[in-house]
Amino acid sequence: MSTLIRRGAVAAAATCFAIVASMAHAQGGPGHRGAHGIDVERVIAQVKERLALDSSQQQLWESALAATKSVREAARAEHERLHAAARAELAKAEPDLAALAATVDEAQASTHAARRQVRGEWLKLYATFSPAQKQVVRDELTRRLDRIETFRAKMKERFDNRS
Repeated sequence: MSTLIRRGAVAAAATCFAIVASMAHAQGGPGHRGAHGIDVERVIAQVKERLALDSSQQQLWESALAATKSVREAARAEHERLHAAARAELAKAEPDLAALAATVDEAQASTHAARRQVRGEWLKLYATFSPAQKQVVRDELTRRLDRIETFRAKMKERFDNRS
């Protein structure tokens, strides 16, 4: 019977570990890499000096940056709250993993909405760019995609050679 209890405890711990790991991944907040390792904020920030922003664009930049920082701080605080909730639940004799999962789901939904809102701020800035400024961003995005594709090809080759 003690083996069965240990297996149950191990299964519960593994489930909680998976939940906490998904929390950490989901709580990346703005700056967390978007699809294919690309996010608007990082790309625009990396090429900012080459964009030569005018005063109205600079104001949009500052607004988007402030929103990004605010959401990132909120995401970190939420991650700490979820981590504490996971620890508290694991301290119980019979953790309620369904309740913990629901808490994580709610947090993920709220942080995802906040990330979309911040991305909207950066896209609003991008919409004000001249064709030349957009070309700078496009070139950086293309460079990043090329780098990702090269990396993936190297990894695929490495894993294919293992077999």
